[in-house]
Amino acid sequence: MRNPIIYMLILTIVLVSACTQSAKKPAETIKPKLMWFDAEANFERFSYPDSIDFYLEKIKAIGFTDAVVDIRPITGEVLYKSEFAPQMKEWDKFERSDFDYLGHFITKAHELGLKVHASLNVFVGGHNFFDRGQTYTTNPEWASMVYTPDEGIVSIMTQKKKYSAMINPINPDFQTHILNVLKEVTAKYPKLDGFMLDRVRYDGIMADFSELSKTKFEEYLGEKIQNFPVDIYEWKKDANGKADYVPGKYFNKWIEWRAKNIYDFMSLARQSVKSVNPNISFGTYTGAWYPSYFEVGVNWASNQYDPSKDYEWATPEYKNFGYAELLDLYTTGNYYTNVTMEEYLKANNIVINETDSKGSTGTWYCVEGSCAKIRGILNGRKFMGGILVDQFYDNRPQLSRTIAMNIQASDGLMVFDIVHIIRKNMWKEVEDGFKMAEDSTTFDRK
Repeated sequence: MRNPIIYMLILTIVLVSACTQSAKKPAETIKPKLMWFDAEANFERFSYPDSIDFYLEKIKAIGFTDAVVDIRPITGEVLYKSEFAPQMKEWDKFERSDFDYLGHFITKAHELGLKVHASLNVFVGGHNFFDRGQTYTTNPEWASMVYTPDEGIVSIMTQKKKYSAMINPINPDFQTHILNVLKEVTAKYPKLDGFMLDRVRYDGIMADFSELSKTKFEEYLGEKIQNFPVDIYEWKKDANGKADYVPGKYFNKWIEWRAKNIYDFMSLARQSVKSVNPNISFGTYTGAWYPSYFEVGVNWASNQYDPSKDYEWATPEYKNFGYAELLDLYTTGNYYTNVTMEEYLKANNIVINETDSKGSTGTWYCVEGSCAKIRGILNGRKFMGGILVDQFYDNRPQLSRTIAMNIQASDGLMVFDIVHIIRKNMWKEVEDGFKMAEDSTTFDRK
């Protein structure tokens, strides 16, 4: 080039452009990291704006990108002033001062560059340990009727080993109520980034066996059920007195129908909040254990995946009610103490998750195996791998490893719950997990 000045100018422009592109690249590849703030467990601690500020600043400094703020715990009360639901002003004998809890979270988080998702426990309205909540006061008819091995069909409020008084998902009055709450939150907090719905499900395989469910299922079948609930399934006990369900002739169709009920509600909930704010994110949390998640009536897979090819409980029509396509953000609980498939194969643990009626085995039940299988079930749609911190109180280094694996093997991280980290001061393990996730050699997947 004849003009050295022009040459240097062009070279400078090229170098600056390259550096700018290089600087942008890490930001484009950052995976979301969500910290969950449970309503009840954190009630007193986060009853002060300065405490909210402190912990939001702390999670931001570590590397979290989002806060999930629980505003409807399992009692059915809400943590904001509502026209439709009772407000939780006291928990465990502690009274909260009057301030805009969710509003403060949103304002401070946005100042820090964090997103905020409101979490609501959906199909639940009472706490069975304390006999507290909507099912215990204003609406006992909402409570699910469960088919038990020993007592037959009874209200879930009588089952004190179950802490959640779950609700029949097809109860029309409750659906109207919860949709009003969702729309109210959307309108009241226009700067809210999204929803992260929890417990959008049946209680388990025992629910719901109310007269309403029987009637609606018969309408779906197009025929009367002669032996209810035995034609769905029957409880049998072995020589040791352990009960297991034996499927009846309508069992698979019942599983399909329950999944349809949840799908229909999710579709309606999405439409409801988007009608108020089209830009709000619509997300949910479920358990990652898809092979047994049919027990709670949920098909969170893509509608492009056909579970009837893999699972005997799925009808060919079951795939029509996979709701992954309804979601803007999906988090799933990889609540396993084994991180790699190699670890699981050595331990060969029988895993019984919270919603399961019996234990399961296989490489699905470790973080690495779960993430690999979820990829196929979701047909490539993104998901955030979730962890339950208190599983690692007695093995703190494993917390770091499960964080790293979830970040590397999924599309992000969801941590439940901040109270578990605070109680045992496990911040170092969280930070170590983030650092491990950046190292491609952390897990040798040969």
